[in-house]
Amino acid sequence: MHMDRSGFVRLALVALGLVVLSFFIRGFSQLLFGRGVADVLQAPFAVVGFTLLVYLFVRATLDATGIWPIKPSES
Repeated sequence: MHMDRSGFVRLALVALGLVVLSFFIRGFSQLLFGRGVADVLQAPFAVVGFTLLVYLFVRATLDATGIWPIKPSES
């Protein structure tokens, strides 16, 4: 799987957006449905967003060490 820098940035923005969205979902659903339902509704977004962020951190570390480089963006 090849990734360029623009794809990396796009994926980072998606991951960050998912984590932020999970906080909004939790807050609004807690107001409407209660804490238990809010946790259930928020969990998938938080888990996927956090997993993507961990993957991106590992991928950036491997790029910095030269083990698995990220290709430069093609402009």
